[in-house]
Amino acid sequence: MKDIDWEHLTFSYTPTAYIIRSHYANGAWSKPYATTDPYIPIHAAAAALQYAQQAFEGLKAYRTVDNRVSIFRPEMNAKRMQQSAEAMYMASVPTDLFIEACEMAVRYNIDYLPPFETGATLYLRPILFGTDPKIEVRPSGECEFCVVASPIGAYFPAGFGTTPCIINRHVDRASRLGTGQWKVGGNYASSFRATEPANEQGIGVLFLDSEEHKYLDECGAANILLVKDGKYVTPLSHSILPSIINDSLMTLCRDLGIEVEQRRITVEELGSFSEAAEIGTGAAISPISRIIDPDKGVTYEYGERPGKLCTRLYHAIRDIQYGRVPDTHGWRHYVDL
Repeated sequence: MKDIDWEHLTFSYTPTAYIIRSHYANGAWSKPYATTDPYIPIHAAAAALQYAQQAFEGLKAYRTVDNRVSIFRPEMNAKRMQQSAEAMYMASVPTDLFIEACEMAVRYNIDYLPPFETGATLYLRPILFGTDPKIEVRPSGECEFCVVASPIGAYFPAGFGTTPCIINRHVDRASRLGTGQWKVGGNYASSFRATEPANEQGIGVLFLDSEEHKYLDECGAANILLVKDGKYVTPLSHSILPSIINDSLMTLCRDLGIEVEQRRITVEELGSFSEAAEIGTGAAISPISRIIDPDKGVTYEYGERPGKLCTRLYHAIRDIQYGRVPDTHGWRHYVDL
C-alpha cells in the first residue's frame, strides 16, 4: 500500500487492494471471495452493456471514536438493491450475502480505512449486473455482484459549507413511471447533460417532475431537504430514490420532536422556506445557499452559511456514524476484524 495523505483525500476513487466478487448462475449465488484483480472479464454482448441491466449502491465504513469499525445501515442498502434488482429483472442479492461482502471489503482493505480524526471514510460501492450475452432484448439469467472499496476524503474539506443550485427544466433525470425510484446507472447517466455543465461552474442541479416541470424531484444525485417554520419538509414522488440518509434524518427529527412533512412541493413554494440542502450518503447534508430559476428570472436565497436545523441534523447524524453518541436505533453495524 502506498502512503496515503488522509487529510487531503478527495471525494473520488482511490484504488485499494481487493474487490469482493460473487456470481449467480443456475439459480444460486457463489460464496463471495476476495481478489486483487480489479478487472472483470465480461462478454461484449453482456446484458449490462447491451441493455443497461445494472444496479448499484453506496455506503460508508467509519472508524469510530472508540477505534471500532462500523458500516452505516447496510441492511437498508441491501433492501434497496433487492428492489432495484427486482425492477431490472436481475437475481436478487440476499441480505446476508450483501452484508458479508461489504464486511469482507472492509476487512481485506482495512489498511485503507482512514483514521478517526481525519473525517475521511472508506466508501463501499456494491454493483450488480447481468453477464449473459444478449442480442435479443431479454434479461440476463446470470449476474455478477461485486463490492469495490475506496477511501474518500471529507465532503467539505474546507468545513461544513453551502453551494448554489440551479433549476433545470430542459433535462429530465427520470420519467414518472420510469426507473427514478431505483438505484440504477441509467438515472445518473441521463442527468449528466444537466449536471456536468453546472458542476463545472460549482453549481448543483435541481430536477423537476417530468410531466409538468412543476414539482421538485431530486437535487443532482441526492434528495432535497427544505425547512419551513422549523419543520423538515422533503418531496414525495415516484421518481425519487428512497434515500437512506433522508430516512435517517426524518427519524432523528421525530426523536427531537421536529415535525416532518413528505409531500409534493411546487417551485413557487421555494420562497417560503428558510433552509435548503441536498441529502445523501456523500455529505449526509450539503446545505444550499441559493436556488436559481433561470427560466423565471428568480433566485431563492437561503444564506451563505448552513441554517440552524441543517447544522443540528448534520452533527447529530455524524455523531451516530462516528460513535460519539448512543446508537438507539441500531444503525451502526460493527465489523469484527
